[in-house]
This record gives sequence, C-alpha cells and structure tokens, in this order.
Amino acid sequence: MALAAILFDLDGTLYPRSAGVQHALDERMNAYVQQVTGCAPDEAPALRHSWFIRYGTTLAGLQREYHVDVEDYLRAIHDIRLDTFLARDRELDALLDRLDLRRAIFTNSPAEHAARVLRALGVAQHFPLIFDIRFFEFQPKPNRIAYTRALDALGVTAGETVLIEDTPQNLPPARELGMRTILIDEQSTHSPDGIADHVVPDIRAALRVVNGDVGRI
Repeated sequence: MALAAILFDLDGTLYPRSAGVQHALDERMNAYVQQVTGCAPDEAPALRHSWFIRYGTTLAGLQREYHVDVEDYLRAIHDIRLDTFLARDRELDALLDRLDLRRAIFTNSPAEHAARVLRALGVAQHFPLIFDIRFFEFQPKPNRIAYTRALDALGVTAGETVLIEDTPQNLPPARELGMRTILIDEQSTHSPDGIADHVVPDIRAALRVVNGDVGRI
C-alpha cells in the first residue's frame, strides 16, 4: 500500500539528541521531580526512568503518583532558550519540501514547545498539524490511543502511514497497527530486525528513505 502520511516525532528526531535540547529538558525534569518528591538529586533520574518504563513519560508518573498540576509542569519544563541549541536547517527544509504526503508532528511534548522548535529550525510551514500531549488527553506514546487518535485525525489508515521516531519504546504500537516505521538512531546502537523497518542516523537519512522509496518502505 502506498504511503499517504508521515507522523514525525519531535525532540531527538527533527534535530539530533546531541544538539543539547533534551539534556536541558532532562535537567529541568530532574529538578521538578526533586521538588515534588523530595528525593535526592542523584535519585531523580532513576525515578524518572521507572516512570518512563511504567507510564511512558515523567509527567505521567508525576500525575499518577503525585497528582501534579499538568500545566505548571509543562510551563516549568519547556521554558528554555531554544536558540541556544537550534538553528535554521535549510537542508531539512528542502527535503521536507519534496514530500508529497500529509505530515504531522506526533509528540509527547506540548504544542507550544513543538511550534517553537519548528520555528527555530525554519520548518514550521511544513507541519500544519501538531498532535501533542493535550491532543492525546495526556495518554502519551506508547499508549495505543495516541496512535489511533492521530490516524483518525489525519483520515488515513495505519498501512498508509510511516512513523519517524527516535525512541524504540514508541515503535511497537505503530507496528502492531500496521504502520511502517523508521527509527532515528544517532549512535547506531540498533539494527532493524524486530525494531523498525529502517534504522537511520538522522532525519535527513530518514527523509531520503521516504523520498527515494515511497511506495515500498
């Protein structure tokens, strides 16, 4: 079945993890977890990892176990200077311009953070739709409902859709639904077998796969 749409993860996918944005977000999340739970600084990452495994995100863990105010959390975590880390990406802009497919951002971050990232990269015009944590009603990837809500909103089937994502944990629901998948693996630690249809080092390589072989990926 030919492709009709692409779902793009945001952080660590449209730009590399090595850019530093995720590190800055992680520092803010660690500090927030320390503030809410009273844990020691060196305990926060392990606590967050346990929530990631059980619930999918740090926010989901804080909601389930500490009933935090969601909007307070989102404001506190995403209030960072993106221009410190990101710059206009003309090559990405050109590759996206070649896509004759519907596309949307598919992220566990809030839409306002996604919009700021897209503006910083100079590619906002390519993404008319942003499916974010609020759109998912705070049931984040890898919760299956996030994927089905996005497909319904786009008006496409899973078989017509490819997901580009940098978190392996978020790929199985997409594959079970019938989506094709591309894993962004900057460190080249994964092989495609059992993980994704394609494993590539960055978004440029992912888009070359799509642009060069739309009918068969």
